[in-house]
Amino acid sequence: MVHGCPWCYIGKARFEKGLAAFAHRDEVEVVHRSFELDPGRAKGDTEQVVGMLAQKYGRTPEEARGMEANVAANARAEGLGYRTEGRDHGNTFDMHRLLHLAKARGRQDELLTLLYRANFAEERSVFDDAVLAEVAVEAGLDADEARAVLADPSAYADDVRADEREASELGADAVPFFVFDRRYGISGGQPSEVFGQALEQAWKDRQVTGLVPVGGGGAAACDADGSCEVPGADGSGRTA
Repeated sequence: MVHGCPWCYIGKARFEKGLAAFAHRDEVEVVHRSFELDPGRAKGDTEQVVGMLAQKYGRTPEEARGMEANVAANARAEGLGYRTEGRDHGNTFDMHRLLHLAKARGRQDELLTLLYRANFAEERSVFDDAVLAEVAVEAGLDADEARAVLADPSAYADDVRADEREASELGADAVPFFVFDRRYGISGGQPSEVFGQALEQAWKDRQVTGLVPVGGGGAAACDADGSCEVPGADGSGRTA
């Protein structure tokens, strides 16, 4: 779960479509785990996404807007809202900590969905503690408990770090990265049909050991330094 990664937002929607078509979907447990983009950025150090892209990749503001428009087209094709202007970029560690609280309270998927919506589709900055607390309440969490977690930098910090270590052990160096039954791996924002294939494989073959890649290479993803690939019209990759 990475909140600044547009391909995680899109990939979650595609996975859910694949899961909805899976015959044994009611027997599948989905767990979201932490992976940070731009972990070295300080809390409170936020900037507009378009400006960040232009500066980071040496592009003009117009070119950066074109990158965002390309991602927006992919998001909207999945029925997702996506703002190409006015979004913030910043450190996501507090969101990950809050999502671990939500996991403990059985509301993790609800909170993740609302955080993605607030970040990518709505005019709300999820890098503000007051906004995070509001979204947590909308997801069904207790307001005081959410605020207490946000006020304590150590709360659920070990859980986030444990997830990040596990991701490294599994070979995840970019996101989205999906693991099925700890045997089958999908990297990038693959089509929903690929997720369906992975679910079928994992269901039919439960004796395989080791992680098995599923789907073709080159699917769009965001790596640990915050670089997000945007497929070009000619099939080539671009970063965004």
